[in-house]
Amino acid sequence: MKLDISTKNPVLVTGGNGYVGSWVVQKLLDKGLTVHVTVRDITNNTKTGHLKKMSDESKGTIKFFQADLLDEGSFEEPMKNCVTVFHTAAPFNWKYSDAENEFYRPVVEGTKNVLEAVNKTKTVKTVIYTSSGFAAYGDNADIALTPNGTLNEDCWNTTSTLDHNPYSYCKVTAEKLAWDYAGKQSNWVLKVINPINPVGATKSGFSTSGTHELYVQLGNGAMKSGAPPVEFGIVDIEDVADAHVNAAFNKDANGRFLIFSEVMSLLDLANLLGEEFGKNYPIPKKEMPKWLVWLVAPILDKTLSRKYIGKNMGYSWKGDNSKSIKELGMEYRPIKGSAIAMFQQMIDNNFSF
Repeated sequence: MKLDISTKNPVLVTGGNGYVGSWVVQKLLDKGLTVHVTVRDITNNTKTGHLKKMSDESKGTIKFFQADLLDEGSFEEPMKNCVTVFHTAAPFNWKYSDAENEFYRPVVEGTKNVLEAVNKTKTVKTVIYTSSGFAAYGDNADIALTPNGTLNEDCWNTTSTLDHNPYSYCKVTAEKLAWDYAGKQSNWVLKVINPINPVGATKSGFSTSGTHELYVQLGNGAMKSGAPPVEFGIVDIEDVADAHVNAAFNKDANGRFLIFSEVMSLLDLANLLGEEFGKNYPIPKKEMPKWLVWLVAPILDKTLSRKYIGKNMGYSWKGDNSKSIKELGMEYRPIKGSAIAMFQQMIDNNFSF
């Protein structure tokens, strides 16, 4: 697919040191672009070192700017002269204590602050918003109620709340806010990437996402009695980055894009990892019955509620990624290599298995 890419003006990536953001930055640098990257603390080399190395080894250039999602106006300076804004910045963690401050404020208020800056920056013509597949549904049980029992870009999450699946609630709330902003002006267009469960090695070498917590539990014996019976869509993190870039620079691509490559159960994922690492790590080899998970999981894991178990485990997961293939030219990578690369990186960096 031919992309219309000009290197004349810079582009902005918010949260460019994050799991998704770092991969998006890499893809943009590979195209020879000047990339403005916002981080909360530009003096912290742990957060920026891998990006500096990427910049030194690529055709493009990074310029760092300090900005905070909750600091109104802090994105105006890094956005100057940019033609495209990739808003990837958002926290993601399965373990939380305060959903409003840990999720809602940075995700929803942060999106508002970024889009207020977009409206003040007349050079910006395209905004790529990193939403989530969870903006399309809340629980696996919801999928059966969609047309043909299959998720697509017309589906919206209507069941999550700040008390049940708060991350999903915040992402769908923020995405709807973004569409509302887009509909009230004519200077820029909004395109939304809805990735589902990205997997793969980080560019930084360390975890910046709650995604890694699942792999810790697969490897540390927490699931040695059996993997919970849950299905999900899954996608390579590099495919997620490709989707961002392809959406930004293909003028014929519009709207939302559900991004996933395969449907797997947790046991399927465990089996992939077990082939490579099973001799050294207690990766589960069987599936635990739903009734048993319902009985014991809330005792072992306070974040795993019985409501979540009841609405997700034992249900099929079905989705349609044909729009991403047609409009973004996606050629999805096999998950096996992505999962193995992620687990191996965690071993190399001494994760607490």
